[in-house]
Amino acid sequence: MNPVIGLSLGRIAVGAVALASPETAARMFQLDPVSNPQVPYVARIFGSREVALGLVTLVARGRAQKGLIGVGILVDAADAATGYLAMQDGTVSRKTAMTLIGPAVGAIGAGLVGMVRRG
Repeated sequence: MNPVIGLSLGRIAVGAVALASPETAARMFQLDPVSNPQVPYVARIFGSREVALGLVTLVARGRAQKGLIGVGILVDAADAATGYLAMQDGTVSRKTAMTLIGPAVGAIGAGLVGMVRRG
């Protein structure tokens, strides 16, 4: 599968889960929505961003799509950095941080492969 299509569909799927069931999404990322009632709110913000970025990247063509792939890479890099900083300041455990950082780094890789294949 084309990495841009796969990444876009993945963003839409994860985002849809976060919007429809933010508690489920929080648990997927090993966050505790019970002890922190703000987690579902943040999960929905994340979800709406992921759905929007996935959809616009899927429908865009040419230079616009390439630009959106770049935006996705930057967003994923920020997500990875945020996971790392949360681990460093003790907000999340190392195990949880890896659950947050791993998918973001994978998405960066998929985005870079997509950019290279596009030329």
